[in-house]
Amino acid sequence: MKRTRAQESRAAIEKLYITMRHLFMRGSYKPMGVSGESLVSSLLVLSPEIYGLVVDDEKIELDGLLYVMERLPRGIEECRYVRLISREGYEHSDFPTFVPARRKRNCYRVDEEQMYVEMTRGKSDIYDILTHLTFLYIEAEKIRENATDQKGRMNLNWKMLENIVEKERRGEEFDKEAACSYLSHITGRTFDETHSAIEKFDHSSNSNSLFSIIYHLGKLSIDEFVEEKDREISFSATLRERVGHHVYGELWATRIKQVLDENDLLERPIHIISANLHSVVNTIYGHQAMGLKSYEEIEKVAMEISTGEKKTHAKEIQTFANINGFIDLPDLSGTNIGAQIIDTAQMSKDTVIPGIALPKEKKDRPVIVVMDYAFGEQAYECFDELLKPYEKEGKSIPLDVVSASIMGKAGILEGNKGDIMIPSSHVFEGTADNYPLKNELKKSDFEGYGLGVYDGPMITVLGTSLQNKDVLKYFMESSWKACGLEMEGAHYQKAIQSASKIRNSIRKSVKVLYAYYASDNPLETGSTLASGALGMDGVRPTYLITFKILEKIFS
Repeated sequence: MKRTRAQESRAAIEKLYITMRHLFMRGSYKPMGVSGESLVSSLLVLSPEIYGLVVDDEKIELDGLLYVMERLPRGIEECRYVRLISREGYEHSDFPTFVPARRKRNCYRVDEEQMYVEMTRGKSDIYDILTHLTFLYIEAEKIRENATDQKGRMNLNWKMLENIVEKERRGEEFDKEAACSYLSHITGRTFDETHSAIEKFDHSSNSNSLFSIIYHLGKLSIDEFVEEKDREISFSATLRERVGHHVYGELWATRIKQVLDENDLLERPIHIISANLHSVVNTIYGHQAMGLKSYEEIEKVAMEISTGEKKTHAKEIQTFANINGFIDLPDLSGTNIGAQIIDTAQMSKDTVIPGIALPKEKKDRPVIVVMDYAFGEQAYECFDELLKPYEKEGKSIPLDVVSASIMGKAGILEGNKGDIMIPSSHVFEGTADNYPLKNELKKSDFEGYGLGVYDGPMITVLGTSLQNKDVLKYFMESSWKACGLEMEGAHYQKAIQSASKIRNSIRKSVKVLYAYYASDNPLETGSTLASGALGMDGVRPTYLITFKILEKIFS
């Protein structure tokens, strides 16, 4: 029987991950060698939505290129060698350090040809960056072919681009319209498309100019093709040794429990919330500090704070929080997951949000532990370690976890950016693993606020950059009836279920609350993650979900 496109795509995803695991264990590979070609061919078969025109033989995918460059260190396109490392002491070196705007990780430019990228978020992060690099190498081959004539000689547009990049490097003026014309020939895109992309790259705080990126990607490809100067990706021995052993998750969780212990909070009821690090503190302390009397008033203040203007109530709220039970825990472990502890017994007000009273007895007042978003399998690593008992002086002290709430960003399959999804279960893509759950949050909780609300199974995918319309339509239209896709849900739920149902380290009756807001619609052209961030459209669902979580856990 002939396989459907969805079946071919799912097989390509599986092949990509098997190949990446093999290459990781091997220690290194050449992107244009036999092993690298396997990744390239699988990615081309899959043709993910986020990489747009990657399968086109001539046209360069410009929106996807910007998406990738904002998640990789500035200047990586200039480096022949990319080495993925663990935290190995480079933070104490004098090497130039780069932290990508959209994916916080330390990256070190060792010399002109080598970029070291610190990986402390686990396997998902490694697979994610390898996928992005594979996309870059595919585009680099197109650039090389567009830069040569039928006889393999560098064409005029390439030579002119080379001059432009040199002038840009020296800080000299050049004719931008002429430069755009040369670049449009090299990228295979129209003048208007190229001009628009140049402006987008110029506005990016993370990447070099589009002229420089296209030139250096092409140059490395030409050098390998003509002079046999191979590009290479490698993995340090320490990274290969540490991955999968919860090294960073354990450091992260232990610090949180130590601070709970130091503040005599270990014996108190605990609510864990995985969300961003502004919505919980602004919702609770915005109400308490400013006397905000409704969700609508909280949302209005949140909108004002999110504009980034100086004359907002952000400082007033934070100052009040600092003297009313708020403890900030910036990450020191390498997980890049900040955390906060909120001791409701230290609050001077009797209500946590409008209409929801705190217990009268201080000893009964719960503690809220807020953690920033995890990344893929990192969610299991961190939650698994956090839910374990605290070991102190030979004693094992279990945490009284009353609830675990997860707010996340997800791709929606039916709906628009900013809409809300309420999962009834998590299904782990590429496996038979599925996690039905009793979600304390309901679709009805979010109706009447002007946002689309959808419920049903959520697919926990191996990588958001590895999805195409065929796979997504299969999940939506088949008996799975999925409403969205994300990367962490199954991993969180696996940790919660093992801690509560099997290991008995937390109460069996722990309440779980899951809600996601749509960062993109990968089935809708122009609405994928590569189309840009949510911006202000994300504020409303973020604060509405936060408000509903607090309403549920304190009711």
